[in-house]
Amino acid sequence: MRRVAGWFLNGLAVAAPLGLTAWAVVWAFRTVDGWLGLPYPGAGLAITLLGITMVGALASNVIATRAVGLLDRLFERLPLVRLLYTSIKDLFEAFVGDKRRFTVPVLVPGEHGGDSRVLGFITHEGVAALGLADYVAVYLPFSYSVAGRVIFFPVAQVARVDVDGGEAMAFIVSGGVTDLTPRAARAE
Repeated sequence: MRRVAGWFLNGLAVAAPLGLTAWAVVWAFRTVDGWLGLPYPGAGLAITLLGITMVGALASNVIATRAVGLLDRLFERLPLVRLLYTSIKDLFEAFVGDKRRFTVPVLVPGEHGGDSRVLGFITHEGVAALGLADYVAVYLPFSYSVAGRVIFFPVAQVARVDVDGGEAMAFIVSGGVTDLTPRAARAE
């Protein structure tokens, strides 16, 4: 009976991630297809991806860059829209684009004192405007979540880690079960 239970748990460990991922992909396809009223599975997602790529290509154009800048300034001046727009914009820029913020993984002292350490990301090097001249802002994401918190640490307590930011984020979000490879080892 123990052997059968072990097989079941092994099967669950393999099938659950595959099944949940497949479900999420199918849900995304059907949702986008439903919004666009398309009868062909996946056509809406393909059209959406193509449209986003075209917007990116157009936004790279000098004239379009000015238009996007104009819209950007307009949205940043509208009272309620500003809060929503700048929050969403900052979130996306933190993960993609030229202004990515989660690229410098660091270890900082843990909450429990002693020798515990927490893995996070430097998001802002200079916080002198807050009266913290020798501090940095460190974002500490929560496992299995997109949420986290920002804590200010003295520069002397922050140790940079030689791993890729994406790998470090995957390590944190997975609860520490994914592997971390030092950058030097990957270059070999």
